[in-house]
Amino acid sequence: EAQVDLPGAIRSAVLDADLATLEHGLDTWVGPRGAKLSGGQVQRSAAARMFVRKPEFLVFDDLSSALDVETERLLWERLFGNGLNEDRSRRPACLAVSNRRTALSRADHILVLEGGRVAASGKLDEVLKASSVMQDLWASIIR
Repeated sequence: EAQVDLPGAIRSAVLDADLATLEHGLDTWVGPRGAKLSGGQVQRSAAARMFVRKPEFLVFDDLSSALDVETERLLWERLFGNGLNEDRSRRPACLAVSNRRTALSRADHILVLEGGRVAASGKLDEVLKASSVMQDLWASIIR
């Protein structure tokens, strides 16, 4: 059975500061489906549940869509810059669906889908050169 790392999962999900503000910390009742949490806190709580057992493979669908720019940057940095994955050889593989600059900038490989088909594939600079859809998306994303 995988070893549980609750403090590491909380840190990687950028929930440490949020927990400090909750009346009973981890024991705070947050309501059905986290009704008393913000959208970003719900997203990060779900992420912490994924991180708690140091997974080998992660799947994210817009993991950081409800986060402010700084929290989003910190989340991706902790996931793939340090924290959960200090040893690069032990980093989990990650499949992320996103249209956020922070996630796209960190991606090793990007697939651009158009009409359900792969329209471009490669590193960020390659897909930006090859795909007008990616160029339009990149230009529309708030920095």
